[in-house]
Order: sequence, then structure tokens, then C-alpha cells
Amino acid sequence: QVQLVESGGGLVQAGGSLRLSCAASRSLFSINAMRWYRQAPGSQREFVASITSGGTTNYVDFVKGRFTISRDISKNTVYLQMNSLKPEDTAVYYCSALSSRDYWGQGTQVTVSS
Repeated sequence: QVQLVESGGGLVQAGGSLRLSCAASRSLFSINAMRWYRQAPGSQREFVASITSGGTTNYVDFVKGRFTISRDISKNTVYLQMNSLKPEDTAVYYCSALSSRDYWGQGTQVTVSS
């Protein structure tokens, strides 16, 4: 069982930055991978970035160079630093833990104004 709590969403102007946090209820070393997804209104949930228990990161092409996924092992927390935000980044961002199954957080809203 893994509980996830996201925070850090909000309203920002285009070109601005936000940092999302995802606090897990157990050690990140016990979780195969932590991932960020997002879902815009009327769209399917889509993958954004991931980090494995070994620290390997992966990004979807449209965020490469703008978003960075990282983690603080001591805090069981994963971050998503989002820079150069665009209006099309507006979505609810979800944290996911891949362990025996997928666990999901409640989501945090990110709104980028033009």
C-alpha cells in the first residue's frame, strides 16, 4: 500500500515556473518507479516523467528541457520542476507509484495563463 500526496500546483503566467511535490508513505527504494502524469479537460491522462528506484529518469518529448523530475530519498518525496510553462501545460497533474500495482495521488491543478 502506498499513499501519495501531491502539492505545489497553482496559477502561473506563461514562461513562469512551478514545482510540484509528491510525498509517498514509504521509502522510494521500495517503489519500482515514481511517475508524473497529467490530464487536461477533455483529454486522456498522459505520461509526463518518471524516475526509477535506481534514479533513472525519463521524459515525454514535449517537456524535455523544460521539466525536471527529482527526488529526496530522506523525505520520500518526488518533485517535478516545471520551467518555461506554456498554456498547453494546463492540466491536473497526478503522481503515481508503480509497485505491486499502480497507486495514484489526488492530483494538483496547474493553470498557465497566456
